[in-house]
Amino acid sequence: RARLDSLFREESPRLLSYFRRKTGDHDAANDLMQESFVQIVQVSRFADLANPAAYLQRIARNLLFSQFRGPRKAFERQLVALDDNSDIALPPQQEASIEADQLLLLYEQALDDMAPKTREIFLMSRRDGMTYKQIQTEVSLSMGTVEYHMMRAIAHIDRYLDDHGENAR
Repeated sequence: RARLDSLFREESPRLLSYFRRKTGDHDAANDLMQESFVQIVQVSRFADLANPAAYLQRIARNLLFSQFRGPRKAFERQLVALDDNSDIALPPQQEASIEADQLLLLYEQALDDMAPKTREIFLMSRRDGMTYKQIQTEVSLSMGTVEYHMMRAIAHIDRYLDDHGENAR
């Protein structure tokens, strides 16, 4: 409990600022920050995390990505044609949507660059919402192997985004 309180005091302002920059929406930023902490509390091995702040940042990045997957389509429906004489600045949501599109493209490229089995297991977890136990049963692998593939996938995406995505984050 003390470790979580300390993490919250140290990281919540940073996360809130990160989400505000990326979403342009104070309420959405606050919701995403709170959801990040909810998810880290749900990690069964929270007490054993060597670097909970880094793990929290990974959760935050994943939440941001998930946040923009659905709204991207809704945003595209809201676009209106502008005449050539229009001089309208991009609203923060539109800038965030453009950044989300760039991040989504990088994410898809990182997935394409993964080993097939690692990609399959990662997508079963993140896209299909399957638990590690369900994945283990589906692909007939040990729990350790499923966890190994998930760690490889997350590390690969992290490296790929670090190497290719400075202006998309």
